[in-house]
Amino acid sequence: MSRHVVFGTGQVGHPLVEQLVAQGFDVIAVNRDGRGSFPGAQVVGGDATDPAFTTRVCAGADVVHFCLNAMNYERWSEEFPPLQRGVVAGAAGAGARLVVLDNLYSYGPPRGRVLVESMEPNPTSSKSATRAAMTEELLEAHRRGRVEVAIGRASDYFGPGATRSALGESVFGRALAGRSAQVMGNPDRSHSYSYTPDVAAGLIVLGTRPEAAGQVWHLPVAEARTTRQVIEQVSRLAETTPRIVAAGRVTLRALGILKPEMREYLHTLYQFTDHWVVDDGKFRAAFGNPATPLDEALATTVRWYADRAPAPAH
Repeated sequence: MSRHVVFGTGQVGHPLVEQLVAQGFDVIAVNRDGRGSFPGAQVVGGDATDPAFTTRVCAGADVVHFCLNAMNYERWSEEFPPLQRGVVAGAAGAGARLVVLDNLYSYGPPRGRVLVESMEPNPTSSKSATRAAMTEELLEAHRRGRVEVAIGRASDYFGPGATRSALGESVFGRALAGRSAQVMGNPDRSHSYSYTPDVAAGLIVLGTRPEAAGQVWHLPVAEARTTRQVIEQVSRLAETTPRIVAAGRVTLRALGILKPEMREYLHTLYQFTDHWVVDDGKFRAAFGNPATPLDEALATTVRWYADRAPAPAH
């Protein structure tokens, strides 16, 4: 039985563990404290920046998945790279393929272009520069034969359990409660949103298909709509009236006076002020695996929120 070790059990790591178990793999789920309910998987807690720990937990693995994120977004550039380096050490020690969940920061402002994997990095902030440097470290480790790497990139998440994202609690939770959805930037720009079960499924493909190694892949994503259209559909499904409050640069700066972490979103606000459309054609051409239709994914997510949300206010 093939063994998969998943570092990070959050918004993507959780459905990834569930899907791997359902497909019959031997799964070890790794997080900071060893807590969480993952039937069929072994749960281990530890410090992913410690190569001794990662080497020990990865022993015998065929595939290692890196789905971690830094604890503090305002210290992301300092905290994130050591996590990746620790997991690289563990995967290399096991001779396992390393599958890395990446984001789209390194592309920088698209200026109207559709995002494709062949675009050169164009970082415009410390966060995007950090992400670009981390990707280059991974590809260099692959080129040198230290560890076999496949990188999967996703856009902003939504899905059951994905509450901490631009299309999370601030949209679904508030819509179900009959309150205004809170978003950033211009809601009338097209935006690709990644459904977490599709992201997880794509990572499994990258871990199990030989031809995926050594490349960057955009994970399956449904057609882009404007954020306003997405929220209107969520409200229809929730049977509430669509309302939107959009925070721009001035608002984020003002909020940052009381909540300094809000200022950090200024670094990547261009993702919500420009059209942000992801092309997953390379993945589909190689592996098939089309994304879940957007309306179906939104309906499933609304049902998940409805099961845990209070009744709408009238």
